[in-house]
Amino acid sequence: MCTFKQLSTKIKELNFTEEEIHLVNEAYKFAERAHKGQKRLNGDDQILHSLTVANIVCDLKVDATTIAAALLHETVSKSNISFDLIEKKFGLDIKIIIENLYKLRKVKLTDYTESSSIYLRKILVGLSEDFRVLIIKLADRLHNMRTADALTEEQRKQKATETIEVLIPIAHRLGINSIKSELEDLCLKYLKPDVYNDILDKLNVSREELITALEDMKSNICEILLDHNIEFEIKSRVKSVHSIYKKLSTGRKWSDIYDILAMRLILPTENDCYQAVGLIHSKYRPIPKRFKDFIAMPKNNMYQSIHTSVFGTDGHIFEIQLRTPEMDAIAENGVASHWSYKENAKSIQSIMEQKLELFRTIIENNLEEKSDEIFVKNIEEEFLSQQIYVFTPKGDVMELPSGSTPIDFAYRIHSNVGDQTVGAIVNESIVPLNYELNDGDIVKINTSNSAKPNKDWLGFVKTTQAKNKIKSYFSKIDREKNITRGRELLDKEIRKQKLNSSEVLTDENIEKLIKDLKVNNFDEILLSIGSLRYTGKYIINLIYGDHLEVHDILLGRIENKKITKHNYKNNIIVAGIDNVRVSLGACCNPVLGDEIVGYVTKGSGVTVHLST
Repeated sequence: MCTFKQLSTKIKELNFTEEEIHLVNEAYKFAERAHKGQKRLNGDDQILHSLTVANIVCDLKVDATTIAAALLHETVSKSNISFDLIEKKFGLDIKIIIENLYKLRKVKLTDYTESSSIYLRKILVGLSEDFRVLIIKLADRLHNMRTADALTEEQRKQKATETIEVLIPIAHRLGINSIKSELEDLCLKYLKPDVYNDILDKLNVSREELITALEDMKSNICEILLDHNIEFEIKSRVKSVHSIYKKLSTGRKWSDIYDILAMRLILPTENDCYQAVGLIHSKYRPIPKRFKDFIAMPKNNMYQSIHTSVFGTDGHIFEIQLRTPEMDAIAENGVASHWSYKENAKSIQSIMEQKLELFRTIIENNLEEKSDEIFVKNIEEEFLSQQIYVFTPKGDVMELPSGSTPIDFAYRIHSNVGDQTVGAIVNESIVPLNYELNDGDIVKINTSNSAKPNKDWLGFVKTTQAKNKIKSYFSKIDREKNITRGRELLDKEIRKQKLNSSEVLTDENIEKLIKDLKVNNFDEILLSIGSLRYTGKYIINLIYGDHLEVHDILLGRIENKKITKHNYKNNIIVAGIDNVRVSLGACCNPVLGDEIVGYVTKGSGVTVHLST
């Protein structure tokens, strides 16, 4: 059971200022009053939940604002507390965090498969604005999963599914492994209780033997490192239930799983890590293909370590990780280490800032997508999917989703490079532009100043960034063409009516048009004419007030009307108009339910177009 005394002790280790300590103290007092008399489903006082969440985020060594917000995270949803009062007492920053948490809480996944896209979109957008929201959300979910026995079986499964499908992948991407690992075990416990208990029982049977093997190996490694005057900290553990479950899921039998013993060496410098792994390999035989250098090649979630697996003298296999203290903090806490290394380890800080900026960029590239399902699909492909690392000819590392092409690589460098791409060379061999890049590829992009994007690229590029840049290019080209066309059509109509262009398109008349049509500028009017939304005659009639003309002009905007198509040819009914020929515009193909406008032309009846 967490207490405020425990929290206060942890806070003292974070070197907070007196003002920051006061903020946390006041947040606790406020939360204690707000939750007085409130109980959770398991019978605990509500304030204990707030304290536990605050303790969890405190273990991540976050800032005082995040800890205070964790204490206050349910004061609005559980008590008669307003956001304005939170802002008045604790400032705008904390109010915004509480507000975003409240919005997430209001989303109910009554049917996960249908609602998860909306839910994930809200989380991702909120996280891109302030990732402290996710840190508190993860801590809140961790404690809720720890106490999930108080829920019904259906509720437990719903929470576990939501957690493993939505929250855990994001936590992994941001490197918050200390919470992620426990959540994985808890989700397995509630989603597959038989499997979970079977693995746990097998571990318990051999636990004494496993712990003895770990202690013996730990003693031997300590002796090796001490003999070479290398400073170190060593940790050992039996791997988690979920970790073993993943191995079994690949088809391996329990009798074939040997690598369930893990050790971690924390050493002062990178050089110490490489020296130590060399010494260990000189004593214990390493397993082929199990050596991985994530120091030289960090994972996409900022994780850095050297991994190796060796045979012990007793026949057990030991997985050993070697890393520096900074790497260890990032491996456990991910982006939450942002605060721990704000004043030092600038290279680590820079890496985290780059990762967070990439995260925000991915989200921002998709914000205009109206469909929640497509939004989430784009994010999953680029953010939650497997990542690859490829190199520029100068050795710079580029991180891309698996399945990316040279075009994706080019646009990741710069939009101009992408637009002007004419060819690609991968590992010194010419490849087609739709070639799928592999981990470790060295990619060179050939460009030409006269080159332009190709619409065919949209059929194979992987990243949202590349898709959006290509679409933006052609949208701009189409826009410019339609503006030019609109000006030509308007000038033609002015000449047809034997008017003077300078007299028709005065500043006063243009301002009137902009106001009447509710657009931002005259180019938008020309764009509408060029795309056949308006005719030149309609624009002239607007200027001179002749709204009663009906031939060859837009009679009126028929908005929010539903078109009913019957099974016989050309029999289309538009509400409000009877006995008139109606046809659908081939340029935009409106469908049932679209917002529409109707254009009336002499001898052709009404042609229906999309209103946007």
